[in-house]
Amino acid sequence: MASFGDGEDAGPLKLSLESRSCPQSPLRVSKTSLLSQTVEAEDDPTKVDAVPSWDGFSAEQVFASPGSRGYTFDDLIVLPGSIDFGVDDVNLTTRITKKLCLNMPFCSSPMDTVTEEKMAIAMALQGGIGFIHCRSKIEDQVAMVRDVKRFENGFINNPVCMSPTDLVSDMDTLKDDKGITGVPVTIDGKMGSRLVGFVGKRDTDFIEDRNIALSDVMTPASAVATTLHPCTLEEVNVKMMADKVSYLCVVDGEGNLKSLTTRSDLKKNRDYPNQCKNALGQLVCGAAVSASASDVIERAGALATAGVDVIVIDSRNGDTQEQLDVLAWLKANHPSVEVIAGNVAVVGQVRKLLDAGADGLRVGMGVGSVSTSQNVKAVGRAQLSAVYHCAKLAAQYDVPVIADGGIGNTGAAIKALTMGASCVMMGSLLAGVEESPGQYFFENNMRLKAYRGMGSLHSRKLNSDAASPEDDIVVNTGVTGAVVDKGTMMKFMPYFAQSVRHGLQDMGISSLPQLRDGLYSGNLRFEIRSPNAQKEGGVHDLHSFTTKLFSSK
Repeated sequence: MASFGDGEDAGPLKLSLESRSCPQSPLRVSKTSLLSQTVEAEDDPTKVDAVPSWDGFSAEQVFASPGSRGYTFDDLIVLPGSIDFGVDDVNLTTRITKKLCLNMPFCSSPMDTVTEEKMAIAMALQGGIGFIHCRSKIEDQVAMVRDVKRFENGFINNPVCMSPTDLVSDMDTLKDDKGITGVPVTIDGKMGSRLVGFVGKRDTDFIEDRNIALSDVMTPASAVATTLHPCTLEEVNVKMMADKVSYLCVVDGEGNLKSLTTRSDLKKNRDYPNQCKNALGQLVCGAAVSASASDVIERAGALATAGVDVIVIDSRNGDTQEQLDVLAWLKANHPSVEVIAGNVAVVGQVRKLLDAGADGLRVGMGVGSVSTSQNVKAVGRAQLSAVYHCAKLAAQYDVPVIADGGIGNTGAAIKALTMGASCVMMGSLLAGVEESPGQYFFENNMRLKAYRGMGSLHSRKLNSDAASPEDDIVVNTGVTGAVVDKGTMMKFMPYFAQSVRHGLQDMGISSLPQLRDGLYSGNLRFEIRSPNAQKEGGVHDLHSFTTKLFSSK
């Protein structure tokens, strides 16, 4: 036992630093270095300001620790920083690919129990993006993409047009088939021709004879609200508010129709200020294709033609020749469409896909809540370790990465962002909202929705291309379960975003670029949590408790 001296005033104990250090541990070597500097500072007070902080470790030190440890969300905690700004000053703008920016770092997973057109619309309205799954017929997936694009049109560059000789009954058919109640009338019924009028519900509602020509009921061009091409969406919105009209036709100097805008889109701009749009004023939308599917080229081409903004090549292991071939074909034939490759978990996979031209990467193998692939195949990686190492290499290529899997709460999302991810992809968190596919059901007085892994037997039955090459042996790598009702996306996502803002504020970070700067400079500090520390960080020492994600008011 070490002696504390001959008396109470014998002074501080002088222990050998070297005897307490472990040369094989970068963490302890770093701490030893800090101890040495502190001892020197005691001897020379002028050096005190130069002594680094004792608290925590940089991510580089954490992930260089011995024992080949893999760390995931509960293993680490981020240490607090200094706050000199408000929570609403935290900027969550990010990139999901080289060129595509989002107003929120969130996206929904391309799973058949998570993302179809309703989810994709809701995600885009909240500033993120949804990826529509490929477990459907090509025409059905394309129709879902088009529904997203039509939801908020901005400039409708190819509106349905009619000619003066068309009948009111033709308008009835158009309303029944496509839900369109107002159309511009051009001289020959074609887009780009001279505008001669406009016909809407107020022109046709009380017409008893539905076989009369539109020329007899339409509002003439002289009375139609128009603006001159070219113009911006902001200018159009101002004019529509000033003129108090429901439609505004954009025409050139010769009166030819160039595009159309609607009042319903103006209201959506007001109600969803964080919504994410492309250059055409449409909601952004992503879609998935399976690298191993026989129809992958046909599907990818159809999605690109439908106007999808980004395509995800969906594969558990992205380091395959099939994925490289699909990636090369998309970049050669549809260069305007951004391509996200994956999934990856190690830097070797990252380098190969980035060298092949990927615009973004999905990181995560076997870490989803409904995935059993790590148990079945014994291949994967702890998620925080995967995100940190993959994002570090991708940053050298200036390519964003998506943390895909294991995001069970807002804390996990924040930790994924602190490891270098530009965006987090969510499955189970979103499967219980109203906008996800499927119907609610009750079990033990709980309102639930079905949620299943894409590698589960149930999901595989929907797509024979997902089966193993052996026709008589199908390897099940997922489960089917249920998740609790979370209400509507319009309440859940604002709560989620605000929680992330609060987390960054507590770190003293006001933007995601600043967060990554802190990560790679070492200013962002972490600690590894013991099992007791993990227990302490959650709710504890209560007989019972209730929790509520957000206010219902």
